[in-house]
Amino acid sequence: MLLKSSYSDRLKKTDQNLIALLCDRISLLAASEQPSLDEQLADVAPLLAQAGIPESVWASVLNSCHATLIAKYPTNHVSPRQITIIGGQGRMGRLFKEQLSVVGHNVRVLEHEDWEYADKLLSQVELVLVSVPIEYTIDVIKRAAKYLAPNTALCDITSIKAQPTQAMLKHHSGPVMGLHPMFGPNIKSFFGEKVVVCPGRNDDSFQWLLDLIKSQGGELIISTPEEHDKIMVVVQATQHFCRFSLGVFLAEAIIDIEQSLTMSTPNYRQEIDIVKRLFSQSPNLCVDIMLATEERCNAISFLAKTYSRLARLVARKDRDALIKEFENTQSFFEEKINTFIQPLNTRAFQGDFKE
Repeated sequence: MLLKSSYSDRLKKTDQNLIALLCDRISLLAASEQPSLDEQLADVAPLLAQAGIPESVWASVLNSCHATLIAKYPTNHVSPRQITIIGGQGRMGRLFKEQLSVVGHNVRVLEHEDWEYADKLLSQVELVLVSVPIEYTIDVIKRAAKYLAPNTALCDITSIKAQPTQAMLKHHSGPVMGLHPMFGPNIKSFFGEKVVVCPGRNDDSFQWLLDLIKSQGGELIISTPEEHDKIMVVVQATQHFCRFSLGVFLAEAIIDIEQSLTMSTPNYRQEIDIVKRLFSQSPNLCVDIMLATEERCNAISFLAKTYSRLARLVARKDRDALIKEFENTQSFFEEKINTFIQPLNTRAFQGDFKE
């Protein structure tokens, strides 16, 4: 058994070696066009499996390297743009302020107590980015539009797109675009992350912003606002309800989470981590995501009825009926299971909670 001092020295030496290797990795990334996150993960997947290291851990290392690369080697020859973020003190607003500032843009913030300075903050800028809670988005768009020049680009990053995009098109005559970042505010760069883009008007005015996201390794997904909102009913609203329900159950049943984790499966640990991160967010944020549209409320109601139907079968111990439900659903996934289920990993859940 190693003496404490010997152990400490070896640990320190190992950390020094790791830091040196990470510096080499960042320098290599700076010297060439880097592969995508998925490509980099695929290259080492067998080694990670052999070593027993979760892919999510290595993905975090890769993202951190990329964020350091951006900070250490900022994009050259960026023409500084004047930008105001409404709600820039929120977590997602702060993230966009940081990402835009680090490459050389001049970013200011307008919060609810700053509207007396709205003319100064909004009338002479090239981009106004709306990053406020869903319930305030439409009112903020209407209020901000009064101060905008005809050539000012107006964009929102709310998790619903149809209503905000319609409001921007109605109240602002200039460039309009809706964005939905499919990640939380805890990321360090856009590397490996998805951003849904809903074109509105004069899309060319936003090309520099889209190019910035792409240059950092982000993936842009073009969608109509209506298509986006339809998909988000399943991707966001029902998922939030599932995890919200599980969290409420665990609390009401007074489950000893710590003890349960000592004898848990990887899937259970992953699910508890997701639920824990959900309940670390603002309650207003979680509830607004579920209640944002009538379609979301209807889908959650349908999901709750499905839970109730299956629970009644369990209460009756109706084994045959439950097996039939399973088999019916199994046939639905039969053609998709190899394509969609096998590649899933914890990265798939890292972007569900956002402001």
